[in-house]
Amino acid sequence: MSPRDVAEALLRRWYVLLLALVLTAAGADRVLHPAPQYLSSAVVVLKPPATGNQPNQLTNLPPSLATLSYGVVQQLESPAGRAELDAAGVDGTYQLIPRNSGTSATPRYLIPSVQIQAQRSDPVAADAAVSRVIETYTQHVTDLQDAQGIAPASRINASVLVAASAAPVHGTRTRALAGTALLGALAGILGALWCDQYALRRRRRRDNSPDAVRRTAGVPVAN
Repeated sequence: MSPRDVAEALLRRWYVLLLALVLTAAGADRVLHPAPQYLSSAVVVLKPPATGNQPNQLTNLPPSLATLSYGVVQQLESPAGRAELDAAGVDGTYQLIPRNSGTSATPRYLIPSVQIQAQRSDPVAADAAVSRVIETYTQHVTDLQDAQGIAPASRINASVLVAASAAPVHGTRTRALAGTALLGALAGILGALWCDQYALRRRRRRDNSPDAVRRTAGVPVAN
């Protein structure tokens, strides 16, 4: 189709473009007035037992702690782990992100910390979801040590470094509006062209039907 054909088809099917414009305006209104969303985040770290020569637990971190923490994260991200969290009431969006980069005061790659996030429409519900994930994570660490018969004084403990705190999620409205406008324009143009081609095909079939051919030739058509 030439540009002129496209323009003529769009003019013939202007009502499709009008419908697309109305739907795009409705979508833009949702973008400008989105439902509130809150992201809650907390950080949990595994600490080894304190010893006499290393009373500070964060200076006595073997690499195996980070491995253990990542293993528990994999358990919770498995289908069985997600089913367990779902049964605990965590049925929305959540993430468990290992954070082992360390700080200026703690060893890099040895910090077995996990950032736990949950997004909800209510800040209290978001914090509650993070707390339930932390409880399940801690229970898995305890169960692993129970299975090995580790003495209480020699156990690894999960500690909350950063408590759960929800903050509102702010998206980029200009990008969302641009995407909505682009999708609306594309859907309107494609819809108008498809409707025009469909109408033309129906007209050709009707014009090429036996009754239409007889009428064109002047042959009487039986009613």
